[in-house]
Amino acid sequence: MLMVKHIMIEDVVTAKPNITVKDAVRTLQEKHVGSIVITDNNEKCVGIFTERDAIRIIASDVPLETPIEQVMTKNVATIGEEASLEEAKRLIISHGIRHLPVVDNKGKLIGLLSVRKLLDELFGLNK
Repeated sequence: MLMVKHIMIEDVVTAKPNITVKDAVRTLQEKHVGSIVITDNNEKCVGIFTERDAIRIIASDVPLETPIEQVMTKNVATIGEEASLEEAKRLIISHGIRHLPVVDNKGKLIGLLSVRKLLDELFGLNK
């Protein structure tokens, strides 16, 4: 059975809660990613900042010097590395998300499951 750990992205782009919106948007662009997982000093996921968040806050005229912790998505859904892809699919659909942080049994961030990566796998675009 295919599990989350078999398809997750291990090289996750992360940042601390005190970076600015401007720095976060720049990171999305420079790293060519759709999300940044915001972690605390113990590498636990405390939020996520996505392209959708960037569009929302820019459209709302939020100052670019605002700390990301004030505008990031909080209470982020996460999944364990041993979970099935079926379980991941249910979470992604029920929460309407495209990025799902993967955590170990202590809650530490170890990967990211993205809809883009799943589609790449499905269509063989990762070769």
